[in-house]
Amino acid sequence: MNIKELREKSMRLPLEPGVYIMKNEKDEIIYIGKAKALKNRVSQYFGSDRNHPEKVRRMVENVDHFDYIICGSEFEALVLECSLIKQHMPKYNILLKDDKGYSYIRISPDKWRRISFVMQQEDDGAKYLGPYMSAWYAKNAVDEAQKIFMLPGCNKVFPRDIGKGRPCLNYYIKQCAAPCAGKQSFEQYNESVESAIAFLRSGDAQCIRSMTERMNEAAENLDFELAAKLRDRIAAVKKITEKQTVVETSVKDQDAIASITENNECCFAVLRFRDGRLYDKETFIINDIGQQPDMAAMRSEFLQRYYEMRTNVPPVVALDGEAEDEQLLEQWLAEKRSKSVRIAHPQRGDSMHIITMCRENAAEALAQRHGHLGHELSALGELAELLGLQSPPAFIEAYDISHTAGADNVAGMVVFRDGRPYKKAYRRFEIKSFEGQDDYGSMTEVLTRRFEEYFKNKDSGEGFGRLPDLILLDGGKGQVSAVRPVLERFGLDIPLFGMVKDNHHRTRAITDEGKEIAISGKRRAFTLVSGIQDEVHRFAIGYHRRKHAKRSLSMSLTQIDGVGEKRAKELLRTFKTIERIKNASLEELMGVKGMTKPAAQAVYDYYN
Repeated sequence: MNIKELREKSMRLPLEPGVYIMKNEKDEIIYIGKAKALKNRVSQYFGSDRNHPEKVRRMVENVDHFDYIICGSEFEALVLECSLIKQHMPKYNILLKDDKGYSYIRISPDKWRRISFVMQQEDDGAKYLGPYMSAWYAKNAVDEAQKIFMLPGCNKVFPRDIGKGRPCLNYYIKQCAAPCAGKQSFEQYNESVESAIAFLRSGDAQCIRSMTERMNEAAENLDFELAAKLRDRIAAVKKITEKQTVVETSVKDQDAIASITENNECCFAVLRFRDGRLYDKETFIINDIGQQPDMAAMRSEFLQRYYEMRTNVPPVVALDGEAEDEQLLEQWLAEKRSKSVRIAHPQRGDSMHIITMCRENAAEALAQRHGHLGHELSALGELAELLGLQSPPAFIEAYDISHTAGADNVAGMVVFRDGRPYKKAYRRFEIKSFEGQDDYGSMTEVLTRRFEEYFKNKDSGEGFGRLPDLILLDGGKGQVSAVRPVLERFGLDIPLFGMVKDNHHRTRAITDEGKEIAISGKRRAFTLVSGIQDEVHRFAIGYHRRKHAKRSLSMSLTQIDGVGEKRAKELLRTFKTIERIKNASLEELMGVKGMTKPAAQAVYDYYN
């Protein structure tokens, strides 16, 4: 069917809740969705595609026909949708790869036992602790046990490799007792392994109690060496525990979910807390989301796919933004948990701290994928949230005006790509349309010239031929109000804000034509905006100083008979400095564009 036929068919659908199933010409299911009213939802796909995200447009292009199933309620439609997606795995739905499996902690059967993390249990004579649902938790537990009890994590085999080399760095930073170098006897090593196994089996609280009793007993028996060793181990366990306890006891059982988008990809991070402790971390990267994805819809679909794979549903799911159909999702999650579930959007306190940490983990995972730094993507995510942008601004242009009492008016444009200065795209502007001091008029001229160049070069997609995701102006509401009509005249819908400084010339807030937005509470966003404002100011004032210096030199040359402003500029363009002009021969001076023999002779005589 063509789009017209598909739309006609969709307009005949009932206004009842249900599930719709999009298929291609091979009769393969490519997308499954739910609707409160089938007619209204499905017909949207086959109307104007102007407001569709890129991924939806591609899906619609591949639709040949569709089916639908009427349900008794919107909730029934949600349950059926989840079941059908799990069964058919359609191409254009969010599909998460579930790499969860049981993990184990292995204790080797050798005389010199080794503790390690493994993904599966084997019949090899070793002892296994587990199974653990969280591989992240099991691996971290092994790492912590090795550090606390100073066990080797290398591949050396004991007793074969004892005495064959020097201790490694871990010995000197007190993370290994160096049995390889004979620094620890077998009895001492074995006692450390037993303590590590007890720690892994009983947890840190029980382990601390047990070691405290042994420490006190050793002290009473005047075995101060053993008491000191146990004291150090207790301190190490407490230090590890403090690192793990990233939230107060006010946050007990909940999952935190946050996302970061960049370059047509989105990363969702999930941090899972039980009894006020982080016990699992997962990240999922979703491709081909389009340049301006509908994040509310994506969060909703991610929640469905994620908890379809998990049986352990917490009482609270904290999100970094709104999700579609939250009440339905709460009802669906409550049925899976057999108790009530609340979807929350923290704004302050411990839960907000968790969401921030979750977003930073998502940013780090996506940054590692592309070779960036996680804090840069995290800063862009915070900035997008502050300014109400649909996605983090990957391409930011910033502008500043510089002059001396209205003389030598110039402007600088700097570009930040993915949170970093992109100096290849920096541009300088000399104000041409007027003389004197008018910062608003200067901004208007510069942005007008910039977007005139865009329409001349937009086919290239580079330099001026690319539109920014965000424009920042050094200034307040006046600058924003001056530039807004320029964007409207060119028919461009680009987020536009001003960067406001305090009395000490430090970044204080961001403003549009309405109100100021304080950014001090968002540390990474504040650092990013401050850096952009400092960089554009440095770039603009540097250009202004060079231009002003040239103008001063040019004025000194115009004092020579026969040398006007144009000839002075050509002399400076050719020789660069007054010193070179002084040392130039008469023939060299005559070779300058626009110079006559009498004018060249006058310059030569003036300096010689």
